Amino acid sequence: MAVSAPLNTNVKTSGNGQNYTFALTTLTSLFFMWGFLTCLNDILIPHLKSVFDLNYTQVMLIQFCFFFAYFVVSIPSGKFIEKIGYQRGIVIGLTTAGIGTLMFYPAAGMRSYPLFLAALFVLAAGITILQVAANPYVAILGKSKTASSRLNLTQAFNSLGTTIAPYFGSLLILSVVVKTADEMKGMLPSDVETYKAAEAAAVQNPYIGLAAVLFVIAAIFAFIKLPKIEAASVSSSDGSGASYDEKHKSAWGYKHLVFGAIGIFVYVGAEVSIGSFLVNYLGQPFIAGLKEAEAGKYVSFYWGGAMIGRFLGSYVQRIVKPGTVLGVNAFVAATLVIVTMLTTGSIAMWSVLIIGLFNSIMFPTIFTLAIDGLGKHTGQGSGILCMAIVGGAIIPVIQGAIADSIGIHHAFILPVVCYLFIAYYGFKGHIPSYAK
Repeated sequence: MAVSAPLNTNVKTSGNGQNYTFALTTLTSLFFMWGFLTCLNDILIPHLKSVFDLNYTQVMLIQFCFFFAYFVVSIPSGKFIEKIGYQRGIVIGLTTAGIGTLMFYPAAGMRSYPLFLAALFVLAAGITILQVAANPYVAILGKSKTASSRLNLTQAFNSLGTTIAPYFGSLLILSVVVKTADEMKGMLPSDVETYKAAEAAAVQNPYIGLAAVLFVIAAIFAFIKLPKIEAASVSSSDGSGASYDEKHKSAWGYKHLVFGAIGIFVYVGAEVSIGSFLVNYLGQPFIAGLKEAEAGKYVSFYWGGAMIGRFLGSYVQRIVKPGTVLGVNAFVAATLVIVTMLTTGSIAMWSVLIIGLFNSIMFPTIFTLAIDGLGKHTGQGSGILCMAIVGGAIIPVIQGAIADSIGIHHAFILPVVCYLFIAYYGFKGHIPSYAK
């Protein structure tokens, strides 16, 4: 999933006119990494579900622990980075994420689900710090009028990470067939231990490799020189330097922001829920009957659609109003979810995978519409929107409970409700009260 921490585009840099190609290229690697790490959860879910014999509600605690970190860490990390600086914040974020990935080694070796959940929380905390620190850098590396273009580019690389991760994880993690306790009863003790070691290594080796990459990138950012950032006055979206509406004492007074926060909450929740269930869903006999390793590869189509949609959406929004594009995309996504619930076979399979294409522009569009016209409250509004990412923690657990109750096929009714609210926000709910 491509998500964005509170973004302060009103910053100055020393040395205007410098060539920041190297810095921007290096920063782009961060967007790729956290997209890759986030999307690996979709592969961990079916693997750990089999290893620990979990129901859907229990296994969705993976996403709960991961995305709950955004709710807990976002605001404190913003204040922390203000004190230590953005570049040091990037280093600390990378290091924290590296520690989280290292924790997967003992978690797999001890076959401890609680330790896996703790590792995911630490990993997500590092990614949150990383996002809060990295986004402002991207905004200032060049002319202000092309800041949006640069952010779209880096988010496209984020989507590249989410596209590659499922295929990578399927080959290295889901390729190991998990045996139940009953299946291992007839095995010799030595064979059982050998099998458990191979099962643990399927998780340990990839995450040890990722930890090494994170630490190397952290070392690079500790030594390279990046532009210094200093706070500047907050300006409104029309560049006038004043708020459109001065009667509100805080960002909470803006109805379109509050609706936008709900939109972020349900969007992240819907996107994560669908991605989390895909491997198990495609494995159902009445859908595709795919083995986990093969189904995991198809998850790349879901996230790859988001990458393609970002490029297309960037062009379309130059012609059509962003609210209209958002509303149409959300309505089509809701329709596709309904189609997959009412059909079986290849139609159900591809209708759910194509949803990724229409998810693509939702987060940045909701985010932009929600902070429009907040003036001096823009920073607070951005923090509220970032905290709303906790929807990725809560909605998958609710859908897991629904799946345990009525089955995985019709549990997708929850994302339908989410997308319908987003459609309302795109067509009407985003319009500020002072603009009506």
